[in-house]
Amino acid sequence: MNAEWLTGRLCAGHGVASGTSKESPYPDGTIQMQSPVFRRLGLDLSGCYFGTLNVDFAPLEVSLSKPDHRFKKVQWTELHPPETFSFWNVEIKASEAEAVRGWIYYPHPETKERHWQPPTTLELLAPRLSGLKPGCTIHLRDQIRRIKLIDTVRLRARLLEFLKFRVLASQQTFFEADTLLKRQQWLSTMFPEALQLSKLDLDRVWIQARSLYTES
Repeated sequence: MNAEWLTGRLCAGHGVASGTSKESPYPDGTIQMQSPVFRRLGLDLSGCYFGTLNVDFAPLEVSLSKPDHRFKKVQWTELHPPETFSFWNVEIKASEAEAVRGWIYYPHPETKERHWQPPTTLELLAPRLSGLKPGCTIHLRDQIRRIKLIDTVRLRARLLEFLKFRVLASQQTFFEADTLLKRQQWLSTMFPEALQLSKLDLDRVWIQARSLYTES
């Protein structure tokens, strides 16, 4: 069975990837500067426009796994410390136009100094597509199903409610020897859906549960 198409909206980006921002220190655009480096590392982006499509899936957040390429600590400019990049090969379609092959372009935020994207947004690299404007519909598909859209607000609330009676039943002992590994192992058995949340989100839920459900 084919994977489903994920639907988002094209939104305005920072103009740094394409070099259209007058405030950018990279007048040629970051993608054009980075492409020769990626080619040497084994990824040829010559068929793509030197700029990104920013697609927003709000209020859903994007979860990605198992990239086709991951390049660690890439030194592509003297103006920025080395960055880590991941890429996923996907199908991209604008409205009713024919689908094209492109890439999810993901500069890892932990290695990026500025121009972050919110967790609801993906940056795509693709051949130049005509007739695009902010707000238009963009469809995305990955046959290997490595892209998930998560309602994190709802999932955090469900996890907090799930924890309520377990914390109340055990009080402070629930949080003893609490490490990320033990937390993940426990969730994998008790509430595996919660493992779609980031470590930061899990930390926030655990802190909130401790505050709400344990005696001071």
